Amino acid sequence: MVTKIQKTDNSDSIYFTKTMLDEAKIKAGDEVQVTIQNGRIIVETRTIARKRIDLQELLAEMPEEYQPEETEWGNPVGKEVW
Repeated sequence: MVTKIQKTDNSDSIYFTKTMLDEAKIKAGDEVQVTIQNGRIIVETRTIARKRIDLQELLAEMPEEYQPEETEWGNPVGKEVW
């Protein structure tokens, strides 16, 4: 595919087709790693390993003396039902 570098405000941009992004498994808002090697611009997906959260582990970290309490938030301002 041949495309042009576009001028946008104070930057230059290149646009990728939806097909290209789908094939690379990238979508708008994703972080990518951009590097330059031998005069080539390389855009790679950035995978972040996310730890699965375990509710029991989180609860075990709560202080034993913790006592939940109600908080008064004032009168309803919309269509809340209490």
